[in-house]
Amino acid sequence: MSASLFTNVSITTPISGERPAAGSEQGRVVSWERGALLACDGIIQAVGDEDEVKATAEAFDDVTEEDCDGCCMIPGFVDPHTHICFAARREKEFSMRLAGKTYLEILAAGGGILSSVKAVEGATEEELFEETLSNVLSALSTGTTTMEIKSGYGLTTELELKMLRVIGRIAEETPLDIVPTFMGAHAVPPAYKSDPDKYIDLMISEMLPAVKAQGIAKFCDVFCEEGVFTVPQSRRLLQAARDLGMGLRIHADEVFDTDGAGLAAELGTISAEHLLAANEKNLAAMGRAGVIADLLPATAYSLKKPYAPARKMIDLGVPVALATDCNPGSCFCESMPFVVGLAVMNMNMTVEEALVGATLNPAWSLGMQDKIGSLEKGKQADFLLLDGETPAILAYHAGTSPVVEVYKRGVYVS
Repeated sequence: MSASLFTNVSITTPISGERPAAGSEQGRVVSWERGALLACDGIIQAVGDEDEVKATAEAFDDVTEEDCDGCCMIPGFVDPHTHICFAARREKEFSMRLAGKTYLEILAAGGGILSSVKAVEGATEEELFEETLSNVLSALSTGTTTMEIKSGYGLTTELELKMLRVIGRIAEETPLDIVPTFMGAHAVPPAYKSDPDKYIDLMISEMLPAVKAQGIAKFCDVFCEEGVFTVPQSRRLLQAARDLGMGLRIHADEVFDTDGAGLAAELGTISAEHLLAANEKNLAAMGRAGVIADLLPATAYSLKKPYAPARKMIDLGVPVALATDCNPGSCFCESMPFVVGLAVMNMNMTVEEALVGATLNPAWSLGMQDKIGSLEKGKQADFLLLDGETPAILAYHAGTSPVVEVYKRGVYVS
């Protein structure tokens, strides 16, 4: 058997456990200043001290050694929350926000998500694929090796299925692991503005069965927020999705405290996203239920909002993951290095906590913790080489990406 041996590298990686890292375990990592990694058929065979890994490599017939030039090696980034499948940018809205318009005001005026819906409707499937592909490959170049992608700019059965087909094609035609999420409940379509319950009925009776039959989406998500979907409406939809065997995610308490985090705890969703306005009682309930908080610091940055209380969540035992929320409106950012830097500098997370939040915990958030998220024997050889001595370079070298090389299943991809 042939294998690849990566040497002359310092390695830092989270350590897997029986559950997502939380509380004092949020920053649990192990490091080797003089490390090595051995991979065969895309799977890690050994990782750790260079001499020990080299000894393991002797059992292989053909070993190709690659000198990593003293770089720092970390797991590939796992981005568990994106809306990166879209047809057109919304740069003008950025200026509107700077002029004082709120996100909900822009949405109420027919902008925001609804303008992206029009763009998806007007684009061919090939045009939608090419726009999405460009942004996904940009994310890959900055170290994202696994990515969740939501639909949600369709809001009709036909257009949601169109988006999911494109997301499925991205999974087939790029090196990344892609996790598709159905999010028909991203906004209330204008035709249902006076009766959003009727739109929930449509999603339950028509959209969810069609999405399930298509077989692409792994999760169902809902925007539980004032002016979008209420807690009772969100509960109905998520319970229907669960009945069809889909995993559950929820956009909760981004703008207002609507008890969305409490619903996440009640239903035991795999994750709750945003959480800028979530109250302590509901966060504690999330911690007890093991719901992962997918925090989106680049969105707070873009909207000039206070950041989610990461330190409070960690103290309450909530597992924290980090994501880009890449979308054409409120956060056009596909860079996980930027997100990690924001988490360290503006959310008071340690470098180690942010590293776990960008790798292992989001792997749990996507149900892929046995395959990715850490550099351990038996997992995929998804890793990055950084232009630095430690992962601190991600926050220390601001305004750029310190990612030198990206490997997926042991193969150089960017």
